[in-house]
Amino acid sequence: MKLQTILLNALGVCSAVLSFSLQAEPLAVVKAEYREVAQTYSVEGIMEAVRQSTVSAQISGRVKEVNFDVGDTVKKGQVILRIDERETEQALAGSQAQVMQAQAALTQAKASYERSLQLFEQKYISQSALDKAKADFDMAKAQAAASEAGESQQALARGYASVIAPFSGVVAQRLVEVGEMMTIGKPMMVGFDPSQLRVVVNVPQYKLADIGTHPKVSVELTSVKRWVKAAAVSVQPSADSRTHSTQVRITMPANEKGIYPGMFVRAHFAVGKANKLLIPASAVVRRSEVVGVYVVDEKGGARLRQIRLGETTAENEVEVLVGLNPGENVALDPIKAGMAVSQSK
Repeated sequence: MKLQTILLNALGVCSAVLSFSLQAEPLAVVKAEYREVAQTYSVEGIMEAVRQSTVSAQISGRVKEVNFDVGDTVKKGQVILRIDERETEQALAGSQAQVMQAQAALTQAKASYERSLQLFEQKYISQSALDKAKADFDMAKAQAAASEAGESQQALARGYASVIAPFSGVVAQRLVEVGEMMTIGKPMMVGFDPSQLRVVVNVPQYKLADIGTHPKVSVELTSVKRWVKAAAVSVQPSADSRTHSTQVRITMPANEKGIYPGMFVRAHFAVGKANKLLIPASAVVRRSEVVGVYVVDEKGGARLRQIRLGETTAENEVEVLVGLNPGENVALDPIKAGMAVSQSK
């Protein structure tokens, strides 16, 4: 019984010491104040790849090998897939036989023309006979050239059996399976270059004067809560007559991590300057539909106050519209401030 009493007293002392240490340690605060920041015009857009291509079949045949799948990284020049080349090899062999036949006919026609030329000089044959020999020789040369061109075409077609990556990138779609029959022009794979991405947005015509011809843009990645400054911005020199808007292309920095085509983003165009009451976004508490901050008084006591927020800046600060006065201290760690409030009750 005495041992139990001693343990309970010890636990009470430890709890008191812990409570005292929590109360004694001051809360880290930041002072809410007005600052001049960029006034922005926001418009939603979609991330897309600058370089994206669909690889299609250039010969007919059955797919015998697929080397990459969706999400795989492919280097320029690598073989993406292979098509059974036996049909093209047979066609090439036929073209080569036609070339040999045409070369033999050309040799014979040349010899016949040379003999006819000698006989004509000796007055043994007429001009018409010489002309016919010359025509046969020219026809044989044309036939030989056509056969060689056909052989080159078939050799090129045989090379299409191995589908080569046109640039380095990532496979976005795989549209074929091993054993599937390919026809000329049928899509097989879709890929894009992740190092070159851009955002395409439509800006109303009445806003073009505000953003200027060389606008400054920050892109908000809403899904990952991150901001990225645009590397370049291009305002297209045409407008959509139906929506009365102009397309603006926002080029992202090269090899930017964490972005990919199809992402929903928000582009913020700088249109001026404005004074806003700002606090760090990390200091904001969200409980169901209530948005607030812990305001710390001069004695170090904290209390939760409901506020209404405005826009978030690229520096991860948020504008306070209602509920907070300039100069008031706000707890930087809302979790720690909430614990302090609970212990004080």
